[in-house]
Amino acid sequence: MPEQKNRLGLIQSRGIGDIVIALPIAKHYADQGYQIYWPICQEFMSNFQDHVPWIKWIPIPTDSQGEFFYNEPMKRLKNFKCDEIICLYQALSNKPEFAQAPWFQLQHFDEYKYTRAEVPFLEKWQLSKCITRQLDQEQSLKQRLTKEGQSYYVTHFEGSDFRAEPDLTHIPSDWQRIDICAGITGSVFDWITIIEGAEALICVDSCIACMVDQLQLNIENKYWIPRSHIHLTPVLGTTWTVLAAPDNSKAAQKIFG
Repeated sequence: MPEQKNRLGLIQSRGIGDIVIALPIAKHYADQGYQIYWPICQEFMSNFQDHVPWIKWIPIPTDSQGEFFYNEPMKRLKNFKCDEIICLYQALSNKPEFAQAPWFQLQHFDEYKYTRAEVPFLEKWQLSKCITRQLDQEQSLKQRLTKEGQSYYVTHFEGSDFRAEPDLTHIPSDWQRIDICAGITGSVFDWITIIEGAEALICVDSCIACMVDQLQLNIENKYWIPRSHIHLTPVLGTTWTVLAAPDNSKAAQKIFG
């Protein structure tokens, strides 16, 4: 009989950006021979099940009591008889002990996850080793949204609880604008080919920004709009132009200005 792999459970049920950030943590342990079990909110499943098939994804319902954050994932992972369980949330209202970690006030939230999991933080930028790109889906999306032979730029201005309105007047008027928004495709990874071919990417701190940064996509003009204070802002590992948003609603600095 083949040797039974140890089962490692991860608790990070949402959001998409947090899961993307943590995928290299899972890969680190998978490379050591662990089978990874990961409960996530069922509405996020389409983002990951085909692109990261080596993880046992466990869909869980979102409930008004907030059980989907910790209690329900823990129950599911115990039912799967995981040998080890790591919670990657840096803060939960019903788990004040998370904030007692000695590195809590010293690190960004993404650094916290890697320290908690005992994985070198530089592995965060090994996302390309974690995903299986669905090139047919990526190309189909590009053919559907872009005009052949025309330059274009990509925007993503709306996060889970934030929207930016940057000044785009300095972008060449003959460039096509492509907006990333929910409902166009089933997975955040389907946007990779479009983003790779863009003249520029302008996006808020979001799952798109995390994906692009962690994949180290080669885009000459990348603009990043912050939305949170320092501890809730991820560490960027590639070159971005940061657009200041002093009123937390508009990025007033002109792009290409």
